[in-house]
Amino acid sequence: MNPSSLESLVARAEALLGRLESVLPQSLSAPDWAASVAFRYRKRGGGGRLEPVRHVATIRLADLVEVAPQKERLLRNTEQFVAGHGANNVLLTGARGTGKSSLIKACLNEFAPRGLRLIEVDKADLVDLPDIVELVAERPERFIVYCDDLSFDEGEPGYKALKSILDGSVSQASDNVLIYATSNRRHLLPEYMSENLSYKHTEDGEVHPGEVVEEKISLSERFGLWVSFYPFTQAEYLAIVAQWLRGFGVPEDAIAAARQESLVWALERGSRSGRVAYQFAKDYSGRHHA
Repeated sequence: MNPSSLESLVARAEALLGRLESVLPQSLSAPDWAASVAFRYRKRGGGGRLEPVRHVATIRLADLVEVAPQKERLLRNTEQFVAGHGANNVLLTGARGTGKSSLIKACLNEFAPRGLRLIEVDKADLVDLPDIVELVAERPERFIVYCDDLSFDEGEPGYKALKSILDGSVSQASDNVLIYATSNRRHLLPEYMSENLSYKHTEDGEVHPGEVVEEKISLSERFGLWVSFYPFTQAEYLAIVAQWLRGFGVPEDAIAAARQESLVWALERGSRSGRVAYQFAKDYSGRHHA
């Protein structure tokens, strides 16, 4: 074989190896931990990686009003975790737009100077949760693995991975990792009327759920702390609107004048949620300053 043919063969072999490496699973590598206090897990080609979040949401605990009991419980749990004491994985459930995700982001901003970090993982990528936990196990920081709007359909692979990490695997999560998840479903799985037929009634009057119901409850029960959120009353909605308007620099007389308009805004949206209050305040403050 002449030298030119050999070189051509080597080049083709290297190109083939390059294509194979792009589709084969890659081990998870550490990011630049100093680049941010928050990271996103993203799948790229045959593997995943942690990407620093360049612009972290600036929301603060003081920005969130009318959720004092929920704030106190999550703040206490996070404080214990950052201090190296016992703390629980947390499931935040309830009405949409009531501040579940915002409260987690505010806790990150509160405790980031003390070493708290956040890793956001999509539901579809929870199958890789063990790799993420292993990657950060020896780090000095404390990590919250955050999954927003979590719910599962029957048979999704991420369900079992999350269940094992929470409680049930021989290899448990390290002491510097907690799972914080938000969901509109208390039990994270769809529930059907027909499942009520699986309940068993004993002779002494006791009621026992069937296997299907037990399985659906078992995942949410693995979260040590449940924090529930509820729809806001009109008075609570108006208080949230006023709080956001103050944050946007709107003067008190203009805030008072915005009351009726904010109620119409909520009526048109069909919701008095905190998210709707924020959206109104953002629009109103923009028009006011303009």
